[in-house]
Amino acid sequence: MKKRLSLTIASLCLAWLPFGSRPADALDSNPTDNANQLTESEKRSGWELLFDGSSTDGWRNYKRDGVSDGWKVEDGALIRHSKGAGDLITEEKFDTFELSLQYKISKEGNSGLMFHVVEGDGRPYYTGPEIQIQDNKDGHDPQKAGWLYQLYKPGNAPGEDTPIDATRPAGQWNELYLRIANDQCSVCMNGVRYYNFKLGDKTWKDRVAASKFAKWEGFGEAGKGHLCLQDHGDVVAYRNIKVRRLTDGQPVKQPIDGKLGMKSVLAFPNLQWDQWEAVDDAGQVRPLRLIELTYAKEMPERLYTISQRGMIWTFENKPDVTESQLVLDLRDKVYDWQKRGANEQGLLGLAMHPEFKTNQKFYVYYSLADAKKSIISCFTMSKDNPHQADPESEVVLMEIDQPFQNHNGGSIEFGPDGYLYIGLGDGGLRNDPHSAGQDLGKILGKILRIDVDNAGNGKNYAIPADNPFVKTSGALPEIYAYGLRNPWRIAFDPASGRLWAGDVGQELWEEVDVITKGGNYGWSSREGTHPFGNQPVPESGSEPIEPVWEYDHEIGKSITGGRVYRSDRNADLKGKYIYADYVTGSVWALSYDPETGKATRNDQVLPDSIPVLAFGQDAAGEVYYLTNSVRGECIYRFDAAK
Repeated sequence: MKKRLSLTIASLCLAWLPFGSRPADALDSNPTDNANQLTESEKRSGWELLFDGSSTDGWRNYKRDGVSDGWKVEDGALIRHSKGAGDLITEEKFDTFELSLQYKISKEGNSGLMFHVVEGDGRPYYTGPEIQIQDNKDGHDPQKAGWLYQLYKPGNAPGEDTPIDATRPAGQWNELYLRIANDQCSVCMNGVRYYNFKLGDKTWKDRVAASKFAKWEGFGEAGKGHLCLQDHGDVVAYRNIKVRRLTDGQPVKQPIDGKLGMKSVLAFPNLQWDQWEAVDDAGQVRPLRLIELTYAKEMPERLYTISQRGMIWTFENKPDVTESQLVLDLRDKVYDWQKRGANEQGLLGLAMHPEFKTNQKFYVYYSLADAKKSIISCFTMSKDNPHQADPESEVVLMEIDQPFQNHNGGSIEFGPDGYLYIGLGDGGLRNDPHSAGQDLGKILGKILRIDVDNAGNGKNYAIPADNPFVKTSGALPEIYAYGLRNPWRIAFDPASGRLWAGDVGQELWEEVDVITKGGNYGWSSREGTHPFGNQPVPESGSEPIEPVWEYDHEIGKSITGGRVYRSDRNADLKGKYIYADYVTGSVWALSYDPETGKATRNDQVLPDSIPVLAFGQDAAGEVYYLTNSVRGECIYRFDAAK
């Protein structure tokens, strides 16, 4: 008999007593001892430091040979501190580039960042467009921080009649990102995209004509020039000033140490999918989209896989296998991922119980077809057919309200401790609108850990006694780790027991995390190692754990978390974390030092672009990648190129 117990956001928050909060930068993403350094990924992908933290090398005053005494370097920051400082420019000129810097403005203070500045007869802003920098709370200029002065500003926040403001107050560090390229320019403030624009197009020209800059011939037309930090008479500090040069039509440098030059091989070339058709009853082509591939302990001879549409199969783990068996068809229960906006919904997780050989139980995570909910439930195999589940055996463990269609997470894994781990995104849309990531009283944006072998408190599961927040007032006891945006996907290393996650970023950064008990992974006060937004951080929060690896959105835009390769078949991959980016199709192998908690090497695995949806693994530690196919050819392995 099917049972269902509801675990909604509302019910989970009934006992919630709000924690106090701290400023958004209380969890400083870049403390002074880590400032003005490139990350390992940045070093490999072409970023350069424009400020070394100890000198003004590479800078000078506008139309001067040196730097005035009004600028000083102190505690790793470049500070405009006294009168007569003057505008500061880079010695080099830049045409197309990305720039990232952090600034700390004084109360009521004002400054600015200009680009394509030409040293002519007038002031820097006669030629160089300016990104405003100021104290948005007490500053006096109607042009707010992050706005392209009199030209572009962010749109209104949802439900608000004022433009988005992602800045942190005076006295706190903010991170400004600027991209200038011929295809598109953009500005982000603390990781939040403010606007896009294109230099020289009709909209640009019309806005310049309507601004005060129309009277200066050649404004914004140089195409190449100095970067300029404006002296507006107020104290302001800068640090972490980084630039990457862009070349039209050329991708940026990959953050890799080497190329393994491996090739993709269809792992089961003769496999047919039981009861799957590439064309549905309406005559529409439906590619097979596999999301998980796993096995049951003590049963290495078989594999189990799921389609995002809602079908579960099993088949023999041998290269020449031809037949699969449909274990369970959940298409009537599962939301169709091909519906509008549903790309991140469907049947998203499968985990075989550690004692599956004897108890025949397995667990699934799916988006409910008729409600905005994610379901985690248990099924039992049929007594009459060892390769078929009893569809009436479903026991629902959790129903989780999902406010939006994206960021549902969905991967589930049993850990070495026998508990079930569940990866949940922050609920979707953008900018963590429900502030779930850092809130221990909300279930979204977390890794959960539950005991499926016991029940308690009216639920079809129990809480492990050593879960990290069982004794924290107002916190949900299911939480194992928090501060995740959309973990896609999580996986245990079968050798070390270490839990890995690929967490999908928003505008600028993708990250790889090693998940530890009670760990805070930063979202949504941080994206990767970088500040994000300005939401207050609950006082209960711990210091964020930095990702073991991150890469920016010129490299890729949607990480596919992977698995640690443990098979003896490929020595070049053994012990490495295999992961990918779905948008760019890159596949990498990351080497990790558990002593330092950092990646030591990143290698390109395949020379080709492959849109990897997920990775699977068999009992021998072999890692497979999964993708779309209208032919049903979805499971591939890695072979050394001959």
